[in-house]
Order: sequence, then C-alpha cells, then structure tokens
Amino acid sequence: MPELPEVETVRRGLEPVLTNRVLAHVDQRRPDLRRPFPERFAERLTGRRVTGLTRRSKYLLIGLDGGETWIIHLGMSGRILVESYGPPPSPLWGEGTASHGEAGKHDHVIVTTDRGAVVTYNDVRRFGLMDLWPTADLDRHPLLAGLGPEPLGNAFNGAVLAAALAGKRTPIKAALLDQRIVAGLGNIYVCEALHRARISPKRLAGAIARPRLDRLAGEIVATLNDAIAAGGSSLRDYRQADGELGYFQHSFRVYDREGAPCPTPGCPGAVRRFVQSGRSTYHCAKCQR
Repeated sequence: MPELPEVETVRRGLEPVLTNRVLAHVDQRRPDLRRPFPERFAERLTGRRVTGLTRRSKYLLIGLDGGETWIIHLGMSGRILVESYGPPPSPLWGEGTASHGEAGKHDHVIVTTDRGAVVTYNDVRRFGLMDLWPTADLDRHPLLAGLGPEPLGNAFNGAVLAAALAGKRTPIKAALLDQRIVAGLGNIYVCEALHRARISPKRLAGAIARPRLDRLAGEIVATLNDAIAAGGSSLRDYRQADGELGYFQHSFRVYDREGAPCPTPGCPGAVRRFVQSGRSTYHCAKCQR
C-alpha cells in the first residue's frame, strides 16, 4: 500500500497540473471503488477550480473553489497518471508525462482540465476511495478525525513522540503503525526508521528512553524525506504521477533484504525477517536493541 512518501510524491506531481485549473470534464466510469462514490460525484467536480493540493497522512486532499475538498486514498493499487491521449501540443505536459492510448478497463475516473491535461485514476484492485467533504469541516471527516501529528510537520519531535507512547505496552513497531500516534507511517518506513535509530521493533513503546525517542523521531523524518527525494518506492503497483517508478527501494537498509549483511558500519549481524502483528518485520538483532 502506498505510504506517506508515495502520496506526497503524487501530490507534488499533480500540483503544477491541477493548481488553479478548472476540472472541465469528469468521466466517472463505475459507481464505486472500495465504497460508493459520493452522490452526484462527477457533477459536483465538473466546473470546479482547484485551489490547492495538500496531504493528510496517506490521503491526498484537493481543494475546490466550491468550498469542498476532494479526498483520495490510493488503496493497495491505486495510481494517478497525468496523460495526453494525443501528441502534447505545448510545454503544458512538461517532462516525463505518459500516454497509454485509449482508456483502460481499470481507469475508473478520468478528469480533463481546461488546459487539456488528462488526469486518470487507475486501480486494478479497487481498494482506493474518493469522497467530497466541506473544506471548513475537513478535520471532522471520519477518515481524518483522530489522526496523529504529521511526521513532516513542525509539531513532530521526540517530545511529542514520548508523550504519545507514554505507558504503552505494545511493541514500538506496532505503536508506530497506529495512525493515532503518528499519521502516515506504514510498514516499510517504520522498519527503515527503527533500523536507522537502532531500536528493536520488539521493544515496548513505553519503555524506550527519551534520548532514543529523540533519535527515532529524527530518523523517521530523515527516512521519509529521503524516500520523497527518491520518488517513493515502486513495490507492487505504485507509480508516480508521471507514470515513472519510484526508486527508494534501491536504498532500503533492511526492508525485503532478509539474509543480507546488516548495513550498519561495523555490525556483524544480518537482516532477519519475522511476522509481527500479521506484517513482515525486517531488522538486525545485533545492532537494534
């Protein structure tokens, strides 16, 4: 499932294409994804001008001039591509845009802007979702209410993490996957950040000393920023908004590297995998304590 860096990469790819553009035509090609589309979805989007694109956790938020926000979650296999179904007539398309000809059977929402850009939502498994919600009341949306702090926001640091984890007797790996603790973290980047911070994924969250949590908070931020800079990961079906693969998976230290030597300098250990809360966890038992 796309995690925070993948969604942020998509947001940045869509920003120059959609910001201040009118959604001139909206083709909704099925009634539902993971759940039904909002009532009169295509009608409510058509003619709206995009005021800006933001992100909350793993949700893409597209502000509209009608006072609503278009909420998108990519699910397991959702992709958003910026495309032209013909030769690009001007520099509008920029570099790296893609074209795949006629709309495919998994292209569920196709939006054309007033400048001719075509933005396609493609989702083979249909585990994604879309909603429209009043912008002024966005924090009360059922999917967004109760989310923890953004790890890339100014409000996130070791002190905030320590307060959220105080007294928790769950393993730190499970705690960090709880979206009420930190918004947007997923399995891949939690494994990576814990290895960078040299903290065992099995250690009880409430028993980790404050200096180690300061280090962990810093490594979470660094890991996410590195992944965004590299364009996210291309595991499974993920693609960037221009159709290209992400490349951060080439920089994984432990994730999906079972049996490889630990990359920590001077560490004689190897990367191990075990199942934790139903998810694969990758770590080094030698240097992660």
